[in-house]
Amino acid sequence: MKTLVIEDDQVLAEYIAKSLKELNYVVDVSLDGKEGLYRAVTEHYDFIILDRMLPLVDGLTILRTLRASNNDTLILILSALNSTEQKVEGLEVGADDYLTKPFAFSELKARMEALLRRRNSQGNVPTTELRIGNIRLDLKRRKAWLQEEELPLQHREFMLLEYLMRNAGQLVSRTMLLENVWEYQFDPQTNVIDVHISRLRRKIDAGRDKSRVTTVRGSGYVFESE
Repeated sequence: MKTLVIEDDQVLAEYIAKSLKELNYVVDVSLDGKEGLYRAVTEHYDFIILDRMLPLVDGLTILRTLRASNNDTLILILSALNSTEQKVEGLEVGADDYLTKPFAFSELKARMEALLRRRNSQGNVPTTELRIGNIRLDLKRRKAWLQEEELPLQHREFMLLEYLMRNAGQLVSRTMLLENVWEYQFDPQTNVIDVHISRLRRKIDAGRDKSRVTTVRGSGYVFESE
């Protein structure tokens, strides 16, 4: 398992690298954002551990750049910034998980393994395309189309649409979305879901009188099945 650690605290970076190598990971370390971004773009990694506060190029800029280029490498943010708003921001930009400092390596290891299990289980599904009505998702290229027009979906919007389409016609609760799309436990009252549903509706409901995504008050959402 090839992993890139982008962390400017050299002692911490070396500790993480040493601990992962003991588990038979192949690990590269970058101590600044510029080098980390270059490596992430030019080499293939199965996992990236990313600090937010980096010299030269900050962590969120790295994350935005990778997701904008359809790079779907698993990325875990490791940061001393620990407010709910900061966690939400990191996950909205495209992180797969967010772990705050200080941390126990056992928790980092457990979170990495959970993300890898989820990715592997998804990889065992032979379907590479989802299609409902005039919406089509290319799961390999992480692209979406409405009829013949490509939809400008952000990373998390694509994940949200994919999950809704996989569960079309069924009630999807807010908790299910938080656990399966954001892969993180939040206060169910957070508005991050509402914001993303609203953005998604504007993009997939063009020319329609009724939204494809129905809100079931107090319960969740249903994506129409055609």
